[in-house]
Amino acid sequence: MSTPPDQQRREESAGLMEYSTESLVPFGPIHPALKEPEYFKLILEGERIVNVIPRIGYVHRGLEKAAESRPWVQNMYMFERTCGICSFVHSLCYGQAVEELTLYQVPRRAKYIRTIIAEMERIHSHLLWVGLMGHWAGFDTLFMWVWNDREVVLDLVEAIAGNRVHKSMNAICGVRRDMPENMTDRILERMKFLTDRARYYREVIDTEETMLKRTENLGRVSAETAEKLCAVGPMARYVGLKHDVRLNDPYAAYDEVPLDVITSNEGDVHALLKLRLDELIVSANIVSYAVKNLPDGPVRVKVPPIIPAGEHASHCEAPRGEIFYYVKSTGGRTPDRVKSRQPTMANIPTALEMLKGQTLADIPIVLTAIDPCFGCMDRMSFYDTETNKKWTWSGEQLRQYGINYYFPERAKQQRKFARQMGSSVNESLREAL
Repeated sequence: MSTPPDQQRREESAGLMEYSTESLVPFGPIHPALKEPEYFKLILEGERIVNVIPRIGYVHRGLEKAAESRPWVQNMYMFERTCGICSFVHSLCYGQAVEELTLYQVPRRAKYIRTIIAEMERIHSHLLWVGLMGHWAGFDTLFMWVWNDREVVLDLVEAIAGNRVHKSMNAICGVRRDMPENMTDRILERMKFLTDRARYYREVIDTEETMLKRTENLGRVSAETAEKLCAVGPMARYVGLKHDVRLNDPYAAYDEVPLDVITSNEGDVHALLKLRLDELIVSANIVSYAVKNLPDGPVRVKVPPIIPAGEHASHCEAPRGEIFYYVKSTGGRTPDRVKSRQPTMANIPTALEMLKGQTLADIPIVLTAIDPCFGCMDRMSFYDTETNKKWTWSGEQLRQYGINYYFPERAKQQRKFARQMGSSVNESLREAL
């Protein structure tokens, strides 16, 4: 018995747009492959992705606005909370921008300690990412092995800083803690162990059938496209672009330590895996050199709570790529403006190109390949495109808007109360209600 034509069309379309060669599939904002909410509108021909339209902004946290009401030092530890994986580099980059407004110099020993912690953070971030790539490729054994080895570097960070995630090591013009005594041999031993493990994982990735089938020839993009779309970090280097802030504009002690910038010309997800493992080895070598050549001297210069008027920008090479911080001071105890840009924002356009031509089943591993952190990336502002009007809301106005959106009955009662109160409720709050 033959299948009726209508039923056959429904089966072939898999429940999508039945009579169109192009189909629209929503991906996110809540999806098992997304640890943070983000929305991607996928346009497909059959199973192949032909276009991707992103919708960002689901995890805006208002850090930049919050910085304007907090002292300079408090902001350093608030911006460290931008990311739970590469937290140290955020406080470092913000601190460097503030330091340029002062008349003080960071002690050389503090620069070396900053470099040590930054590279340990890069090691743990890359190991975390390699494990996740193994998970989404269906090789959970790799995930468990790598995350077990990641504990080695996290233990070292905890021994130095007192914390495993948010290190709270940076201070304006220095670091808060000196290196513990008698740790040199322990650090060197652990760096050698991690170097050996990285080489072993590289061999596994090059020979294990599951990883080869799920990563080779996946997410390809040309060097010209990546450069045009302003890719940063490993996303630029895996197509042969030698872009690294540590080399191009050295900070901390990177102008005094041996640095080998790894690049590749293969341009697929498999190349990204090998590149990050090679970068891990470079980071371990930098840590070993810095520990053995750690200079003597103080680790911090005391800075007054009032920062001179001026503005400055700083950038650093985070594990995911270049981060950027801009600060403006009017000569007070708090910033007039702080702006930050994270590498995920810069790499989203390249990720959209990587997804084109892939299948639905490839989305988790391709998105994971850019090592996204949507919570770091998202920002929000009010802008009327017709009148070019810009404005901001206070926390109270944002709270009232949330009540109005999620609890309309409660908002109705509040509007009635506002009318009764008359002039005691300001006009901007009325707009939010």
